[in-house]
Amino acid sequence: MTRTHPQNLLFLSLFIIPLFTQLFQTSNGDVGTAAQYSPPYLPTDCYGSDSSQFPSSNLFAAAGDGIWDNGASCGRQYLVRCISAAVTGTCIPDTTIQIRIVDYAAGVASKPSADGTTMVLSQTAFAAIANSTATSINIEFQQTNTLTRHELNPTRPIDSPSLDCVSYIHQRKVTSWSDPWP
Repeated sequence: MTRTHPQNLLFLSLFIIPLFTQLFQTSNGDVGTAAQYSPPYLPTDCYGSDSSQFPSSNLFAAAGDGIWDNGASCGRQYLVRCISAAVTGTCIPDTTIQIRIVDYAAGVASKPSADGTTMVLSQTAFAAIANSTATSINIEFQQTNTLTRHELNPTRPIDSPSLDCVSYIHQRKVTSWSDPWP
């Protein structure tokens, strides 16, 4: 009869098990669904009729109920990739995009291709990760470390459609600022 030494168990629990957990980890984000919507994109629930809210890449989305967070999601950025769909071959493999939340899915100006999704992507964003003829896709998404409109100016009500970033930054004496959406 062999006896297991406590040192062996300690080695297993501290080194081997975490190593296997890291090796076989398949997801770093949340899983949800996405639909697409087409123009007109204005007005939005986040920024009203301000057309400067859209990134020049046109990679943006409307937040579904699961991530809307009562408007606090406005300005959040997510890494998004298509992981599957009803039709095989819909996803564009090995493609991840970064989108910006600019609207609330329940209030978009044009009808989304599917209701009740986690995100409703702009046509450009959807086509970047999936066949644009698809109605909806399954996605993996992860919020990036960027400041939201509310985090930049917590004294301004969340439902306010504008943000004066420059005056806020000067008030806080921030000396450098890089625009993630040139």
